[in-house]
Amino acid sequence: MSEVVNKATLAHQAAGKLANLSTSAKNEALMLMAEALVHQADSIITANDEDIERGRREGTSESMLDRLRLDYMRIEAIASALRQIADLDDPVGTLLETIERPNGLIIEKIRVPLGVIGIIYEARPNVTVDAAGLSLKTGNAVVLRGGSAALSSNRRIVEVLHEALEHSAMPKEALQLIEDADRASVNELMKLNGLIDVIIPRGGSSLIQNVVQNSTVPVIETGAGICHTWIDASADSDMARDIVLNAKVQRPSVCNSMETLLVHTGYDQAAFLQLADALRQHQVEIRGCSHTRELLPWAESATEQDYATEYNDYILNIKFVNNLDEALQHIATYGTKHSECIVTRDEENAARFMQEVDAAAVYHNASTRFTDGFEFGFGAEIGISTQKLHARGPMGLPALTSTKYRIYGNGQIRQ
Repeated sequence: MSEVVNKATLAHQAAGKLANLSTSAKNEALMLMAEALVHQADSIITANDEDIERGRREGTSESMLDRLRLDYMRIEAIASALRQIADLDDPVGTLLETIERPNGLIIEKIRVPLGVIGIIYEARPNVTVDAAGLSLKTGNAVVLRGGSAALSSNRRIVEVLHEALEHSAMPKEALQLIEDADRASVNELMKLNGLIDVIIPRGGSSLIQNVVQNSTVPVIETGAGICHTWIDASADSDMARDIVLNAKVQRPSVCNSMETLLVHTGYDQAAFLQLADALRQHQVEIRGCSHTRELLPWAESATEQDYATEYNDYILNIKFVNNLDEALQHIATYGTKHSECIVTRDEENAARFMQEVDAAAVYHNASTRFTDGFEFGFGAEIGISTQKLHARGPMGLPALTSTKYRIYGNGQIRQ
């Protein structure tokens, strides 16, 4: 039996017990997990250092290394997210609807766990903890398959979490990590119908599309983030500068960072030049349309491929458009239905943008960097769904449940 099948089987066997745990038992386990992460921070950071050094030797960019890096502050933040998940209401067992039929049947609709969730993701060890916490809180067993770049970190994190779970009512077998770094392990996981109930991919476009196109297990699609900010002619220049800088440079390696800045041709030219200078001071490489390059001779020329690229780096496309319709058309053509922003004082344009843009999260005068489970008050997230079935946007606890109907009768038969 392969590692993938063996660990999926263990998770499947644990799922039944986990689904029936009380909320207090699940919360106690999460708190023990959080405490263990903090107490074992030194060993986790040592393992993470191995991943960082290997990444440097292999030429990984600094922005991607930042996604991988763990320190005491980040580990405390990860533990804090677990505590917040424990504090949140447990959706499992929630009564959503009661229907009384004329024949006397009482039909109740309640939330139940999905079962066993498979998570396929790249080099972000915080996802290991977030996915475990959210899955276990909702009564789901979870099989994690992280990227090889974070293998040492993920292995140590799961060891620490297993040690914590041994002191709880939660079976540690409900949390599994696939350590086989070969791509074949991903392909095997995606075919385990009957053991895995749903697959959630988190990462770049190639990873997500591989899962969506090849999985026989149902998939909740999370999307690559080609996010846009549109500066309307009436935008407050100080606000526009702050939002653009935050969306691009605060953490460019994540999916809710901005990749293309759209600017109205009527926007104040001096304000634009000041914004461009601020981006340049932050070491952002600009790739622009012809009008952008007229104003910024040092900028590179943007291609159609650039507009369709999620950089996750200090690279930004800038394109001038003549009106809101052109901005909407550009977003519809190149966006990935993740997060889009308009900066404007024109309420009519804002209303149109908020209504017409087809994305999981649409912003008026706020950075796209807020598309995040923690920022939305979910404690953490399992991913940001860009599909339209079951869940969309940051997926917190309710998104990891399904429903079932309980029907109560007193002898009714169908005529």
